Order: sequence, then C-alpha cells, then structure tokens
Amino acid sequence: MKRYFISGIGTGVGKTITSAIICEALQADYWKPIQAGDLENSDTLTAKGLISNSQTYFHKEAYQLPFALSPHASAENAGMEIDISQIQVPNTNNSLVIEGAGGLMVPINYETLFIDLLPLWNVEVVLVSRHYLGSINHTLLSAELLKQRNISVKGIVFNGHENPQSESVILKRSGLKMLGRIPETSTIDKQFIQIQASIFSNL
Repeated sequence: MKRYFISGIGTGVGKTITSAIICEALQADYWKPIQAGDLENSDTLTAKGLISNSQTYFHKEAYQLPFALSPHASAENAGMEIDISQIQVPNTNNSLVIEGAGGLMVPINYETLFIDLLPLWNVEVVLVSRHYLGSINHTLLSAELLKQRNISVKGIVFNGHENPQSESVILKRSGLKMLGRIPETSTIDKQFIQIQASIFSNL
C-alpha cells in the first residue's frame, strides 16, 4: 500500500485538489490531520465532494481548529495546545493520502513542525507547486529541505498554467521528477477530477 503526504510550497497552491486527484487515481483513503478554519467547508468535505469512487474512506481529522491560521496559532487562540501524541496515522489496509497544512515548515505547536512528523509516518512526499513571483525560490527551498532531512519525495505536481522557464530550472536544480500538471480551470468538479486522475494513475 502507498502512503503519500501532499505538501505545498505555501498556502493556496492546490493541495486539496491534488489530494482528491491522487485519491481518485489510486482509490486511496484521505486524511487531513489538522483543519484550521472554515470547518463547515473543510478540506475533507471539499475532497469528499470531488471524489467519485466508492473505495476512498475519509478519516476524521485529529484536530478541527476554528481559526484560519497556522495550527499552533489557531489552537492557541482557541485556548488549547496541540498534543502531537493525539495525531496518529489512521489504520487502513488501503493506500493513504495525507494532506498537510500550508508548507513543510508550518508549526503544529511551539516544538513541532509538520516536516518533523514525516519520518515517523513513513510517507513519500508529493510537492505541489504553483507559479507566482517567488515560487521558484519557495519550491527549491522545500525540495532542499526534504533532501537535507532525507525524506523520500515522489515528485512535483505543477498546478495551474504552464511556465516552462520556471519548471525547467526547478526540475533541474531539485533533481525531482515531474509527476504531472493540473491545468488551470474555472470549474473543479467530479468530472475534472476523474479526467486528471487518469493522468496520475501511474503513481
């Protein structure tokens, strides 16, 4: 069984869409360990609304936090602190897609970053990149950090419009494989996810 951790180079680059596509492609389970903010339209609910297969199981978040902030800040503003021991990877006989929050260095509490948990979870990272001014730097920093930590990386997914100049330097300097591209679209629905899943079925 495969276990992928979906991390972005920052916030809002397309982790949930990528997670839904990979879940659909592999009929894998989905787990968002920490949801911070927008609990009525959480990433779990968004992914659930986009996946068509009947095999994917959506595991409950370890923490649902009320404020759309970094997990450590959202928890603190809610008068609590996140206990890492309460964040346990779900037991499943299926492949599992784990969606992170923001980027690799997002603090869960004042002692632990998301990247600190990845070696414990035995995951391969799928790094989601989206082109904007500064995205080359953010992508290469993320790739370099994963390399320094000896964390296995499956490859990079580019989300949005193609930018050959950016992509070529990112792939060359990082040495990572491009897993695919999610095209820019005005409509993200089940049909779109199914079409993209056919491209990512070789993961």
